[in-house]
Amino acid sequence: MIMKKNRRTRLNGGKVVLVPYRKLHVPKYHDWMKSLELQELTASEPLSLQEEFQMQEKWAVDEDKCTFIVLDASTFNSSKDEVESMIGDTNLFFNDPENRHTAEVEIMIAEHRNRGRGAGKEALSLMLRYGVEELNVREYTAKIGITNTTSLKLFSSIGFAEVSRSEVFHEVTLKCDVTSVWVETLRSLSEAYVIETEQQDEENR
Repeated sequence: MIMKKNRRTRLNGGKVVLVPYRKLHVPKYHDWMKSLELQELTASEPLSLQEEFQMQEKWAVDEDKCTFIVLDASTFNSSKDEVESMIGDTNLFFNDPENRHTAEVEIMIAEHRNRGRGAGKEALSLMLRYGVEELNVREYTAKIGITNTTSLKLFSSIGFAEVSRSEVFHEVTLKCDVTSVWVETLRSLSEAYVIETEQQDEENR
């Protein structure tokens, strides 16, 4: 019930706001993923717009994924327009059916103007905190391209450590155990964290 759990959830931070991935977000997300740079950074294959809509519908009911669209807080707070405010996304994947307390985490800041300003770090911190406090995650992993030094530094700064490196897949696997000390650090990185429940299910908006 992972995606169903967050379908009405909004996570508010200081720099970013996280909202569930809905149909209205798909066209802009699709435009992002035409970028060869983002395809390489996320190890993704381009999809047609119809396939993106089908993927969004599938993820909305998937019990093994939790997805949020990252909004620029300043733009959203002034315009209340989620599409205009979109700058990236963040995901949790519960890939181990025998251990529902471990999740793989991803973060993407697609808009160049929002990179290097702390948006990615806060968005990642909010997602990790949500996973710990709401989804009972006790161990995180992340798989990052070997040449993606920006993401490697980001995850390292939040407490992830390299556990393996694959030259075949050109990626580094990092891990972070959820300890009480680390959770306190995570909370200090997400001091503006406020979780809200929307009154109406706006899934099809």
